Amino acid sequence: MTGKYTEIVRIERIQNETWYMQYLTHHLEFKSRLGMDTEQRLYHGSTKEAADDIVKSWFNRSFAGVNGTVYGVGVYFSSDAAYSHGYARLNENGERNMFVARVLVGKTTPGNSSMKTPPPGFDSTTDGRHIFVTYHDVQAYAEYLITYK
Repeated sequence: MTGKYTEIVRIERIQNETWYMQYLTHHLEFKSRLGMDTEQRLYHGSTKEAADDIVKSWFNRSFAGVNGTVYGVGVYFSSDAAYSHGYARLNENGERNMFVARVLVGKTTPGNSSMKTPPPGFDSTTDGRHIFVTYHDVQAYAEYLITYK
């Protein structure tokens, strides 16, 4: 993210045992079903308020669509932190928030704005480059929250 920030204010490790155990169960199911590990560490930029909600209540699909639904109506992640930075809005202290999340991308397919779930046989949708959209609330686990300026 060269030129996108000047200071990392803090990095917080998210520790939500219930969420993590549900994520691990999902992870084991994906590995068994697909015969391989499809977990990726991806980024999710957000407002301070959304970050607080995510820490308390997970990546909740009921808020999907706030920033668009180009690749489906789900939760968006990117392998490109600079892209996710565009969704990390400044708060009153001039700080931004971005999650580093463990995401089960599973079997992916190109997404479009009409998708409310991935087609049968698929687990997520994608732009084919760096964006992944998940449709199950415990398909991703927020591992770290980075606050930066």
